[in-house]
Amino acid sequence: MRREEADDHLDELARLTETAGGVVVDRLVQERDRIDAAYFVGRGKAEEVAAHAKGHAADLVIFDEDLSPAQVRNLEKTIEAKVVDRSGLILDIFARRARSREARTQVELAQLNYLLPRLTRRWTHLSRQVGGIGVRGIGETQIEIDRRMIRKRISRLQGDLDGIERARGVRRTGRRGIPKGALVGYTNSGKSTLLNSLTRADAFVEDRLFATLDPLVRRLEMKDGREVLLIDTVGFIRKLPHHLVASFRSTLEEAREADFLLHVVDVSHPGYEEQMAVTQQVLAGLEMDVKPTLLVFNKIDLVRQPGILERAFRIHPDALFVAAAKGLGLDVLGGRMNDLLAEDLVERRIRLMTADTAAISRVYEESRVLDASYHDGYVDLTIRTSRARARALARLAPAIEPGDIIPGDIIEEAGT
Repeated sequence: MRREEADDHLDELARLTETAGGVVVDRLVQERDRIDAAYFVGRGKAEEVAAHAKGHAADLVIFDEDLSPAQVRNLEKTIEAKVVDRSGLILDIFARRARSREARTQVELAQLNYLLPRLTRRWTHLSRQVGGIGVRGIGETQIEIDRRMIRKRISRLQGDLDGIERARGVRRTGRRGIPKGALVGYTNSGKSTLLNSLTRADAFVEDRLFATLDPLVRRLEMKDGREVLLIDTVGFIRKLPHHLVASFRSTLEEAREADFLLHVVDVSHPGYEEQMAVTQQVLAGLEMDVKPTLLVFNKIDLVRQPGILERAFRIHPDALFVAAAKGLGLDVLGGRMNDLLAEDLVERRIRLMTADTAAISRVYEESRVLDASYHDGYVDLTIRTSRARARALARLAPAIEPGDIIPGDIIEEAGT
């Protein structure tokens, strides 16, 4: 990693620390060919960190990488201050930001999964009681008790999340048939501000990392009178703890249901290209990178360095350039969303058995039915929907004899 990148990563770590309520008093960089198994940065560097911490009367030292339980134990013993790694810091921020029952459940689940392998160092005060009668081995016993309790709590929380996800699925069912777009991007890229500007919503906005944890769904009326649902999602960040990704998967299901994505980028940030790459990596991991996507460069009013916007346009000529906070470029964005939806719409004819009421109901929920013709125990439905939904609905047809089905028969491209 180049020094400039390291400094950028530490700048972000400083912002995370401030978001968590801390004050940064010093920063140090260690250049090593490989990680030290015992101290991560090596014993000598750990002693240097200890001296800096003592000089600033710091009671907390934060590392920008994940540390093993043994490394944390060794570092805390040397530095004589609490040591937290990047994942622990992000989990703390999420715990502070969680407001809804779902977010609190997801954060607690992630915290417990993070804590489980790190229990050993929390019982070192018992392990030091060597030779005491009736005490020998109690540290290990208590650890096992705690592990069982945590595993039970994890199981219960997972059950709660499953229930919340089922309820969310019911709410999604009521919104089927309406096109959906999800705002995705790096944390603090301005997604919530853009949602507010487009839909006149009142989503919470703050110039802090991870201001939004819960998905927010708002209706947007297009110029042609068509309605679109816009979904604001939790922001991504480099080295996002895998426990958080796993725990927030149910929240991200809202975005996975979207017909298209708005990839919002803070183009005023000096590392915006790396932030774009991180977002793409997370989207690929969630199997969302294949969705139709509009690239939206936000905060153009905050760009001070010459040539930044010109370079971004040269590399991404199809991107949109907006300043969501000032309402700049939103009309063009609305027009592009309208064009994208029109391009993605197709008309299909599907034949189903009239007795298959569940399949017919699903077609009505997930598409706009233009015509219905009943005959001989069958119904021919002419529908208009997105290509992806049309393919999914066409799979309902094979319940009928092959000679009678019209599985997703193309009538015309709705956008033509």
